[in-house]
Amino acid sequence: MDFSNISLNGPQLESVMYTEGPLLILAGAGSGKTRVLTYRIAHLIDDCGVKPHSILAITFTNKAAKSMRDRVDSIVGGAAQNVWVSTFHSMCVRMLRRFGTMLGYTDTFSIYDSDDVKIVMRDLLKELNIDSKYVKEKAAMGTISAWKNTLTEPEDVVIQDNSFYEQQVLRVYRAYKEYMIKNNAMDFDDLIMNTVKLFKEHPDALDYWQNRFKYIMVDEYQDTNIAQFELVRLLAQKNRNLCVVGDDDQSIYKFRGADIHNILQFEDNYPDAKVVRLEQNYRSTQKILDIANAVITNNKERKVKKLWSDNHEDIAVNYMRYAGGNDEAVGVVSHIRRMHEKGIDYKDMAVLYRTNLQSRVFEEKLIQANIPYKIYGGINFYARKEIKDVLAYLKMFGNSSDDLSIKRIINIPKRGIGDTTVAKLVEFANEQNCSIIEAIDNPFLTASLGKSAAKVASFAESMREFDPSAIKSIKDFTSDIIEKIGYKDYLKTECETTEEYVERMDNINEFLSKAADYDANTENPNLAEFLQEISLLSDIDNLGSTDTVNLMTIHGSKGLEFKVVFLVGLEEGLFPHVRSLYSDDTTDIEEERRLFYVGVTRAMTYLYMSNAKERVNKGQFIRTEVSRFVDEVPPDMLGISHDFLKNNDVMKAMASSPKVSATKKKSPMKTLANPYQLGKNVKADSLDYGVGDRVAHVKFGMGTVKEIIERPKDFEVGVQFDEAGYKKMFAGFAKLKKI
Repeated sequence: MDFSNISLNGPQLESVMYTEGPLLILAGAGSGKTRVLTYRIAHLIDDCGVKPHSILAITFTNKAAKSMRDRVDSIVGGAAQNVWVSTFHSMCVRMLRRFGTMLGYTDTFSIYDSDDVKIVMRDLLKELNIDSKYVKEKAAMGTISAWKNTLTEPEDVVIQDNSFYEQQVLRVYRAYKEYMIKNNAMDFDDLIMNTVKLFKEHPDALDYWQNRFKYIMVDEYQDTNIAQFELVRLLAQKNRNLCVVGDDDQSIYKFRGADIHNILQFEDNYPDAKVVRLEQNYRSTQKILDIANAVITNNKERKVKKLWSDNHEDIAVNYMRYAGGNDEAVGVVSHIRRMHEKGIDYKDMAVLYRTNLQSRVFEEKLIQANIPYKIYGGINFYARKEIKDVLAYLKMFGNSSDDLSIKRIINIPKRGIGDTTVAKLVEFANEQNCSIIEAIDNPFLTASLGKSAAKVASFAESMREFDPSAIKSIKDFTSDIIEKIGYKDYLKTECETTEEYVERMDNINEFLSKAADYDANTENPNLAEFLQEISLLSDIDNLGSTDTVNLMTIHGSKGLEFKVVFLVGLEEGLFPHVRSLYSDDTTDIEEERRLFYVGVTRAMTYLYMSNAKERVNKGQFIRTEVSRFVDEVPPDMLGISHDFLKNNDVMKAMASSPKVSATKKKSPMKTLANPYQLGKNVKADSLDYGVGDRVAHVKFGMGTVKEIIERPKDFEVGVQFDEAGYKKMFAGFAKLKKI
């Protein structure tokens, strides 16, 4: 490979060429780490003669894995298909499908997502007579997950300070482990924990994978937990050709179990490791990086590095302190409109906040300004009820031991099989030490069920119509299930409105589209493989598909970039979060500072930082204090730092454009009437459309006006939208356009 024609800077090229022994690449935000990993893999294959199947690259998201695989493929061609580029979970699934029988699982084990686990927890809490006042499902899930992330088995749990809560959760943990083994199922934490267990208890399995993977690369190493650290350590133990890439300054997932010490102590664990720093940033302007550098240097637990850029565009970073939270949202939306008028697409703008609760006021103002937006971090597509129902059917056909899925769908659609009958089924299955499906086929079951036996038998008979072993198309198989069980008619009875039915059927159709896409890209469609792919999907991978302003938490923005970023709510108690202010762990503030650093470095060209003097909390006006992170920025790095005062429908706004230099004299403030009427709606004298007219809405698309009712403050308009169904809305807010 001729690197003279490839634009890699010095440290990047050094990282690519260093192939033998442990290597730590400290990759600052926007420093081109994916490019480095890609060329490193290509170099190993083309120049070092390494067989592609002996290279393992581990990422944290499916999107990152696909991107890396595609890039390698563009350089080395078909050979890239044999490189294992995978997330931790996907990798473990493949390893356990091959050797899981050593741990007592079959190769068709089910993967339970968080919703599945929640149902199991609910059942176990009832079964163990644990009062929900003391132990909540979600809390139990979190505690058990934390134990698993540290590779702590039930028998190894140490109860802190004789905690009654932990004692009860430990009871649940023991029962949960038994349940999962009996049901031939694993959750996401189990995938990693069981792989580590497999390697430690069965050296021959570990030896197989160590001999397979001579070169291992791990992306986002700062986000690994103890279990993932141990998994990587074991895999790399024999050949020691381990390359980890990460940035301790972007370690923001402590609440998920991530341990920053994995990257900080890499040289302690691998004394002969080489360390390369990637400090040149290819994303942001130097003015943005100056702010990121200034703040993050206040952290003590970090490896020294300083981001720099060749981009010296004279665009100031703007800081604004508004009178109140409402004013902050009005100001942000005003700037969004101005940026859009300058030719910047909505999808290239993002409003980043510390917590989800901050989104509401920005949503309201965006709606009132008729600006399209999308919130990331809502209900995941695959967590919606109708999708969970369809998936449960598919899981049942893929794994007959999956009692959880069978319990979910045995009475969906309604078959007259109630909770009492299901409880008897479960009891009988437990007595016979078999799955529910096996229990249904047991001739002695009839005596236990009485009159319900015929209904259960009818269910079993209807399920025999489907043959998962003869699947040629996942889409056709799924469509067949939906059609034959009468799921569409069931949805009609379940949905309260036509709009709800249309929306839920749209979700079903979208799922079928996903199945069709899988079929088109797979030579031999396989149900287990399809379900595995679905289980490991991430909703945020769909970012940027439409021209909408992006609203998300800073955690959700990790790995993304936007031309314009609004970093809002920079107040003590909000950001940094109040929990960190009162925490006994002093490193919690450092985690918040890293989160600020991540937020700042999402911005490519324009960065707006803001907060409010006061906010309303439970009906009370609370005065706020400016975030310490703002105070840590030298004043001369901020282009504008003015108060924005509230005055009914009038706000004092910035007179200058966003391109004010930090070195120039700040422009004076002047009073501007709010041009977007974000403060309140004013009733129009008349409407330019009537009943029967075709209109367009920014969110719901095309529709026909069905009724107009004059109200004291506004016209109420009823519209039958082509895709979204029937909606009622006030004309002033709807801003319908006649077409």
